[in-house]
Amino acid sequence: MTRVLKTSGFLGLAVMMCVGLYQGYLFAIEQAPPFWLVAGHAHLGMLSILAIVTGVAVEALAVTGQLRRVVTGLFLIGQWLLPVTWWVAFGTGNEFLLATFFVWGPCLIVVMLLMAWRAATIEAANRGPSDKVPADD
Repeated sequence: MTRVLKTSGFLGLAVMMCVGLYQGYLFAIEQAPPFWLVAGHAHLGMLSILAIVTGVAVEALAVTGQLRRVVTGLFLIGQWLLPVTWWVAFGTGNEFLLATFFVWGPCLIVVMLLMAWRAATIEAANRGPSDKVPADD
């Protein structure tokens, strides 16, 4: 499953770079890209980097089973549908689709909360008795 997150992250970065090249072309012909193209580009770039990081964190925090599937699925939904909504809603004149941000955004929030919970609880579960004082990290 982390392979899916990492692959999606790199694919998203490739798509984001293509959109960036198109924006550069628009600037070259002295036409500013529309705000919604820039917004989708920025969201896809940031979320794609976060997909790679989340894929690494899922492995590092030993997220398994149903939790791993939930984290992967919800992240993929948010990573792709949030930026694509910018492009489809404004590109086709269907701004009513912007309301779906309130579906895609919470998918990403839930993933981050699940990962925060896992990060906070994994050490306590794996820690044995020790006379050493752990550093705050």
